[in-house]
Amino acid sequence: MQNRRLLYPCSAHKPGVHLRYPAMKYVSFLSLKGARVRAVACAVGVTGVGIAVLAGCGSGSSGASPQASSNQLLQCDDSLKTAFKPDANTTVTLVKSFKKGDDLNLSGTASGQVAQNDMCVVKLNVGPGNAGPASAPSTSSGIGIEIWLPSKTNWNGRIHVLGGGGYAGAPSVSSLTALAGATSTLTSGEGPAADIAGVEGAVSALTDTGHVSQQGDLGGVFDGSWAMNPDGTINRTLWTDFASRAIHEMAVETKALTAAYYGQQPKHAYWDGCSTGGRQGLMEAQANPNDFDGILAGAAAINWTRMQTGGLYPQIVMQRDLGGIPLTSAQLNLVSAAAVTACDSSLTGQHDGFVSDPTSCRYDPTQDATALCTASGGSNGTPACLTTAQAQAVNKMWYGETTDGTVASPAVANGYSDSLQANQLWFGFPRGSNLGIFAAASANGVGVATGLTATPVALELQNPSIAVPSFTNATGNGQNGWMNLSYSDLANAFAQGLALQPSFANINTDDPDLSAFRARNGKIITYHGMADPIIMPQGSIHYYTSVANTMGGFSSVQQFYRFFEIPAMGHCGGIGSVNGTAGVSPTANPPLPAPNQLYNALVNWVEGGVAPDKIPLQNQGATMARPICMYPSKLTYQGGNTNAASSYTCS
Repeated sequence: MQNRRLLYPCSAHKPGVHLRYPAMKYVSFLSLKGARVRAVACAVGVTGVGIAVLAGCGSGSSGASPQASSNQLLQCDDSLKTAFKPDANTTVTLVKSFKKGDDLNLSGTASGQVAQNDMCVVKLNVGPGNAGPASAPSTSSGIGIEIWLPSKTNWNGRIHVLGGGGYAGAPSVSSLTALAGATSTLTSGEGPAADIAGVEGAVSALTDTGHVSQQGDLGGVFDGSWAMNPDGTINRTLWTDFASRAIHEMAVETKALTAAYYGQQPKHAYWDGCSTGGRQGLMEAQANPNDFDGILAGAAAINWTRMQTGGLYPQIVMQRDLGGIPLTSAQLNLVSAAAVTACDSSLTGQHDGFVSDPTSCRYDPTQDATALCTASGGSNGTPACLTTAQAQAVNKMWYGETTDGTVASPAVANGYSDSLQANQLWFGFPRGSNLGIFAAASANGVGVATGLTATPVALELQNPSIAVPSFTNATGNGQNGWMNLSYSDLANAFAQGLALQPSFANINTDDPDLSAFRARNGKIITYHGMADPIIMPQGSIHYYTSVANTMGGFSSVQQFYRFFEIPAMGHCGGIGSVNGTAGVSPTANPPLPAPNQLYNALVNWVEGGVAPDKIPLQNQGATMARPICMYPSKLTYQGGNTNAASSYTCS
């Protein structure tokens, strides 16, 4: 039966009774307090104005909502701070109106970002937060939420909120002098929030997920210091906020404020995020299925501990196999380009400059004389050549983490599939992707993204010294101890990450039972770049296959959930493949999604019933067009112009 209400009819809630979350098995914030919060939010909870209690919560509920006269609606001024009080834990910290053409700033210093239409910004803090020393990253005053409201004449009836990236924690979300939603830097969806409100006309929002990084907005993406208490224990409270509570509270508070501000419920609510934002969207489908009608989740950071521990694996390979001497950028680019040259013609017989089918790419640099140094029996005499040991190290990075550092021959298993091999703990990075993110070294000899991956391992082993020096807060702090880890140590960390899921608030977000979301007629589109150099796309394939195995097969799941692989796309949109500069491949210019193309496909599915089967993409300059196929269908060349979408089918 279709059910698009936020939770349940308000009259169904009784004090002291938990609201039901069909897929929720673990989140610790299901308390009487939490139930009360949602019941109050369900009733809109506006004081000082005459907003009536809504008959049903959330978006798309049946029946007409009570209408409020214009003088009863919340206004975009300081009166909103006292008028909007959905629960005891929520405080309005800032209200600011902007007129079309205004510079978007709170400090008086011009930002260069201009309001595209009249709008209102409201900032909230949702407690209780986490008590502790004032200087500790694990100390939090609560969840920061920034909500952007279109003018009342420009609202299109939708909510379109945005996901975050990495560890989130952007200080600007809760800042009284900065705006997080003025640019798309901090969001992983079709942002920025200011344009969603001003141009699209939808209510938008974003959250810091319950903690504020001391390393600034961009530094917060890599900053996991909040996750460990000063005494070295796991910060369960903030893990719960980060994993699930903050995104649910954002949904609840945004819906409540929307109803109170416009005097009617939103017609539809959408989640839009990539990376951490993709994981957040899938967590909503799993744990809070009534929050959103449609979820767009790209390159989802699900399998969090598996993926993060596996992300440190390239650095451990270089420590153990190469004596701690990292591969140079020139070496990584050469071997990745050679893989593209070897594999980019499998679809049409012509070189594209990017790999369309990673499953069939079995390039092995240990067998490539043009990549191997002359001292290793090859023909390459440049500084970018690889020794046999270095070439095998690259094979390990492509294959993924194993229990003991061994790797299968690429002819047998190349690491790109929907299931793991017997000795494979997690998947590696696709051939042709840019290995420089996790395998290259910065000036101090530490991989540029090692801070992102060493932190989870430090948390898994509950030893802060394993992290990089920027990891502060706990006794000992980070001391680059990851450099001394053996293959078995990393395998142990992998196992501990799974065992500690209750402490990490089930951050892996891998529950395949989406029956509650399907029952309320929700729709999901997920996508992943097949050249993603940050989050292994095989993790998305693995999860989607798991959902299909749990819920009656692919054809059954595709009625509400569709997944698309995108050749050559990197992390959340950009080109991720290294073109074949060392061979005969042309410079990569692959077809990629246009702005809002995938979001519009989701809206058309939710509101128009048009389920996306294959989605045509174009490259820059519109010289090449090809469709992407709904998994598990694969793109097949039928003949004719290789740059025309009509030459391909999904089979």
